[in-house]
Amino acid sequence: MAKKGNRVQVILECTVHKDSGMPGTSRYVTTKNKRNTNQRLELKKYNPILRKHTVHKEIK
Repeated sequence: MAKKGNRVQVILECTVHKDSGMPGTSRYVTTKNKRNTNQRLELKKYNPILRKHTVHKEIK
């Protein structure tokens, strides 16, 4: 029988785009280990609408 994993799927949303008020949004889906990383994930990812790398934070 397969063991239940500690990895959960999370959605990352661009904070710069969200604050700018422009239409649309940049979101990425990734996984994280909830046992090792109990804080919210924050990564620099590419935003195709703004055409630059920005900070993406985990949303619920």
